[in-house]
Amino acid sequence: MKFNFTFHSIFPFKAYLLIGFFCLIQNTSFSQKMSYTDSLESVYRMGAYDKKDQLKIIEELSNNLIDPQKTLQYSSKLIEKAKLLDSSQYLYTGFLKKGQALRLKGDYTLALEFLFEAASIAIKNKNNRDIGLVNIAIADVYSEMKNHENAVSYYEKGIDLLKQVGDTLNFANGLFNLGDEYLTNKDNDLAIEHFMEAGLIFRKINSPEGEAYVLGNMGIIYAEQGKDNLAEANINEAIGILVKSELYSAISEYLTYMSDIYLKKNDWKSALNYSKKSLDLATKYSLKGQISEANLQLSNLYEKSGNYKESLSYFKKYEIYKDSIANLQNIQKTADLRTDFEVTKKQTEIDLKQSEVNLLNQQKKNQSIVMIATAIALFLIGLLAFGLFRRNKFIQRTKKIIEQERNRSDGLLLNILPEETAQELKISGKVEAKRFESVTVLFTDFKDFTKSSENVTPEKLVKSIDFYFSRFDEIIEKYGIEKIKSIGDSFMCAGGLHFDTTDHALKMTLASFEMLQFVEDTKLINNSEIVHFDVRIGINTGPVVAGVVGTKKFAYDIWGDTVNVASRMESTSKEGKINITENTYLLIKDYFVCKYRGQVEVKNKGSMKMYFVNSIKDRTIANMKI
Repeated sequence: MKFNFTFHSIFPFKAYLLIGFFCLIQNTSFSQKMSYTDSLESVYRMGAYDKKDQLKIIEELSNNLIDPQKTLQYSSKLIEKAKLLDSSQYLYTGFLKKGQALRLKGDYTLALEFLFEAASIAIKNKNNRDIGLVNIAIADVYSEMKNHENAVSYYEKGIDLLKQVGDTLNFANGLFNLGDEYLTNKDNDLAIEHFMEAGLIFRKINSPEGEAYVLGNMGIIYAEQGKDNLAEANINEAIGILVKSELYSAISEYLTYMSDIYLKKNDWKSALNYSKKSLDLATKYSLKGQISEANLQLSNLYEKSGNYKESLSYFKKYEIYKDSIANLQNIQKTADLRTDFEVTKKQTEIDLKQSEVNLLNQQKKNQSIVMIATAIALFLIGLLAFGLFRRNKFIQRTKKIIEQERNRSDGLLLNILPEETAQELKISGKVEAKRFESVTVLFTDFKDFTKSSENVTPEKLVKSIDFYFSRFDEIIEKYGIEKIKSIGDSFMCAGGLHFDTTDHALKMTLASFEMLQFVEDTKLINNSEIVHFDVRIGINTGPVVAGVVGTKKFAYDIWGDTVNVASRMESTSKEGKINITENTYLLIKDYFVCKYRGQVEVKNKGSMKMYFVNSIKDRTIANMKI
């Protein structure tokens, strides 16, 4: 269970505020703090404050509200207002708190995006405390994403910085969260070491919430060691403290652990009660991770009690929430299939056992009760028919799912290979290399890509490349052109890899113009998340050899001098231009306006004739059927 960081700043009210009588100091009790935030929220909603205090009030609400949905709401407002006033510190707080709220709601990808924004601001401001806090917040996200290596790395960086600046409370929080990460990865010795160190600090600075977290997580360790009484005492004490503090995420997780403890004691009723409380609390505050775990616990409880219908219902809910956290698309179908099979299998076993009992009892009865025996036989036949009916329905559902997965696999294969090649691979299990006498090959490259990559985050750079290449994929698909591969910022495709195509050079040139236009149009979009580039394009036509390399992670590729020359056309082109060889020029000259560049020196090739394709001849190109 992660300890959620706050800044513990208290906003001083002025006399003209509606709640000016609240005089809060750093060690204010949690109930007073809740009263403070409730009152502050009322003041904000009524607008009963001096306008110059608006940002400070929104920051206080972002820092101190418990409900992640409300934190998300106010941190978004804080970001919006801070951007207008160009306030880097308020912007840092807004990004940090929004990232933490998104983590609690299970949206890890978006959480990391905002936390890295906060980190950039803190680094720019050279504020080691802020850098330390955001490092631990990032580590919390990686921890919940099961990326242990990244989580430990960011925790250690954050802890070192917070220790250097003397932020005792958040230093202890970081130690605790690192201990929790070791606990998740079953390294109990390191977990206990960090919990004990954090617990001493929490006790010294009088932080009851911190002590509660230590108690609860030590209870989890005791439960894993089979010390159920110690575990129960610790977790109950932790829940008692956390209830006063209304820290719902932690309470929900610890309630699930209490359910486990009572299940081990065969107290099914108490175990069920704790699980339902955990689910109700997690649902009320939209805590996806806790909702998922509570549903799984309830599924296990009902399975042990023999109520397979309820067990299946909760297991499906568990899978749905697990999918929404992990962002996986096909697990739900597999889970339904597997669970349906397990429940059907168990139900069939129960039916057969019941049938055996009935038959044994029938043999012991008086043979004269023929009518009763006949009635029981008819009942069993009906039960068997019903079972066969259910089994048939199950088989039909299974076939449908298998068919869907087969179609999905075929679709993925066609995304990698040309259709003819994919069919050959499916039929024979291998692909023979083929020679094509006339293929048009295109290369693109972004100008100053390496320089740009040094000035933006890796996440933003990858997002930008994906933005451009996704559109390039759509364009070449429109013209029936095969994508070969992309390496870094270089995009490679080829036309004419079908034996029945002859107009591949024309189609490739038309596609090139659409690519150039898309890149130019993108420059007009005011989107800070996308890096704007200029693009160079090179095209050549000639013979190639095409085939598949590899046996597991196979790849479709083309080879030959034609490919090398096309690459040289791109490297000798200019930004915003389409540079072609004489071979391609002879095929398209009647359809496009081209400008002869003369003979240009090419690496390892000597001098070669080159042309820029400047525009389309409307009178002829309009008659083409693409």
